[in-house]
Amino acid sequence: MPGRCQQSPVLAGSATLAALGALTLYLAKPSGYGKYTESLTPSATRLPAGAAWFLQELPAFAVPAGILAWQPCSLFGLPGTVLLGLFCAHYFHRTFVYSLLNRGRPFPLVFIFRGFVFCTGNGFLQGYYLIYCAEYPDEWYTDIRFSLGGLFTYVSGANFFGEIVEWMGYALATWSLPALAFAFFSLCFLGMRAFHHHRFYLKMFEDYPKSRKALIPFIF
Repeated sequence: MPGRCQQSPVLAGSATLAALGALTLYLAKPSGYGKYTESLTPSATRLPAGAAWFLQELPAFAVPAGILAWQPCSLFGLPGTVLLGLFCAHYFHRTFVYSLLNRGRPFPLVFIFRGFVFCTGNGFLQGYYLIYCAEYPDEWYTDIRFSLGGLFTYVSGANFFGEIVEWMGYALATWSLPALAFAFFSLCFLGMRAFHHHRFYLKMFEDYPKSRKALIPFIF
């Protein structure tokens, strides 16, 4: 294990992620962006959706990429660098591809700031743990832990379900507390987002399939 690893920030950051996830479930309110912007934050100052997603997601890519670039070990080969590379690849897409393709509603500045702070903290937590704290056996590359996602035919929030599965798989692959805490937060936040979307669609469209679930096929 690298000598510079400090467990205190890892535990504190993981606990914060878990607490934020639990708070999201407790409040059970939709976040005031996207289709909920007009009803929840009608007077908020906004930026175009593409610029908003770019700004708030950027630190989730830049911070761990910086840690990856300036790490003390070889850039290639170690499981921690491979796993952090996958994390960076996800947020590279979110920052530089998804933001360009996004044609959603303008984004309230307050949510951009919250997202920026969250992505900065989470990006540092995941990167710091994987590079300076994580230990994996030599046979890690042959230890396969995969899951499958769902379809919009069965759930309203298939995109949310897919991302939740992605981060659960990431938590299994890294076998780390920070990744587990992030997966739990993603489950709480995105699960609640899927629930509110599903309820919105049921109210908005009379012919919306009653058999379709919110997040988990055939269950919820």
